[in-house]
Amino acid sequence: MTKRHASLPPDTEAGVDAFIEEVDERLASDEETCDVVQDVLVDLFGDRDAYERWQEGGDVTPAERVRLQGYDPCNATLESEYYAEKDEDRFQRSKHLQWLWRQFDATPMADNVEFALRFRGMLADHLFEECGDDCRFFKGITFTYGHNIRVGDNVVVHDDVHLDDRGALEIGDRVSISDSAQVLSHDHDIVDQTEVENYRTIVEDDVRLTYDTMVRAGSKLGENSVVGAKAIVDGDVPAHHVAVGQPAKSVRIKPGWEDVAEPMEDRLERNKEQRRIEYDLPDDLEVFDEFQRDLNPPGGDDS
Repeated sequence: MTKRHASLPPDTEAGVDAFIEEVDERLASDEETCDVVQDVLVDLFGDRDAYERWQEGGDVTPAERVRLQGYDPCNATLESEYYAEKDEDRFQRSKHLQWLWRQFDATPMADNVEFALRFRGMLADHLFEECGDDCRFFKGITFTYGHNIRVGDNVVVHDDVHLDDRGALEIGDRVSISDSAQVLSHDHDIVDQTEVENYRTIVEDDVRLTYDTMVRAGSKLGENSVVGAKAIVDGDVPAHHVAVGQPAKSVRIKPGWEDVAEPMEDRLERNKEQRRIEYDLPDDLEVFDEFQRDLNPPGGDDS
């Protein structure tokens, strides 16, 4: 037993429950998500008086105006907004919910663990493609979209984790992802980094990702496996194995599971091509190359 139960005072508990229930009901209603997000953020940041003064045509400074406009997710841009292959219809709602998640983490209340875990869990139910019961999401977690993530029951994701769902992520039951880990689902071409390949990355039940690990796109972590601190996984970790290193390889089988685990190999098997996600780009897309690099090697045919 490494933890003990902690709870909020009864009056605080009642206030937390009422607030989260209200936001949950509004997000589940026909109300515009953008309007809900703006309204919630204005109150969370204690800016209701200034916001109403601005709405009524009162004087505000340029800095105040930028701040007040910023509560509306329609007035913000996210990095993933520039990705050409995204599902535009799904992205509009997920962008608004992701903005609420990120801005909530900038409030003092985000450090109130009991409140913040419940609030993020409620948001995950609306943002993710699927989110199970009793999940715990800590501070500073980021996503590409959010809507390409499926999470099982009793999952814990700790501080400053990046869940890249430009492709797709599947996270099973009772998974633990430690601080600063990255779980990726897209790769860039080694020559032309504007060429993106998306994959399905799988983390099966009871997996534990420890501190500052990286799981590369298209990898699969078998059930009950462990990835050691700062490891870089580029392949499939067999069930019940412990993988460490850069690149990671299996160094042992968890004690007690030797009879049901596959034998250890020198390196992880790579099956990412089985998990590639094909996509089509719009015919009228205006191609934007932000790097403008010469992709022809010296002496190559540049015709």
